[in-house]
Amino acid sequence: PDVIIEAQFDDNDAEHGQDHLQDTLTDDIRKLSLDTGEKGKSAGITGVHRTKQDDGPKVNDPRHLPDEFLQRTAKVVFILEKKHSRAATGFIKLLADRNSELFKRCAMFSPVDHRVPRVYVPLADCPPDFVPKPEAYSQMLFICRIVDWKEDSNFASGQLCKSLGQAGEIEPESEGILTEYGVDFSDFSPEVLECLPQNLPWDISPGELAKRRDLR
Repeated sequence: PDVIIEAQFDDNDAEHGQDHLQDTLTDDIRKLSLDTGEKGKSAGITGVHRTKQDDGPKVNDPRHLPDEFLQRTAKVVFILEKKHSRAATGFIKLLADRNSELFKRCAMFSPVDHRVPRVYVPLADCPPDFVPKPEAYSQMLFICRIVDWKEDSNFASGQLCKSLGQAGEIEPESEGILTEYGVDFSDFSPEVLECLPQNLPWDISPGELAKRRDLR
């Protein structure tokens, strides 16, 4: 399929009929096949021997082409590790088709990161007044986690985890980024704090501060 065969002819070819045109195309194909075979031999590839029983050169057969003209293909058979946290920050909105059954059950989640697909989320996860007043949540950031993506669906399925706050503010935006990358930013538990030394002065004395360079 990567080889383009082009035959040039003028009005005189039409006078000789279709047989003459077929002979011209056959000669061009034979020349192209011979050129390809010579290139294969020069690259250390054994040429294909032809016999009189052959109807014509099969230039579209990949077995007759050198490796340099072939495109290798493969398919995924198993996923060893999921690198993405399946959590994303974005906005929710109502579905466009208000007459569909899906409109009564789901809302659309649009991630801020366009590399993440749009997600159907249950209306039960949305705020209670979202359906009558969707414009009130047009600038509200939410965290959604993808739980499934069926083969026959254009969009993934997910669940709303929490509301972060207004878009553009530092705390909601920072919390959204940490959640997307799976960073645990929760407070340390008392068990963890008990592992730290308990009798050390945790405040830096003024004399020590005077000897240091303040980079705060």
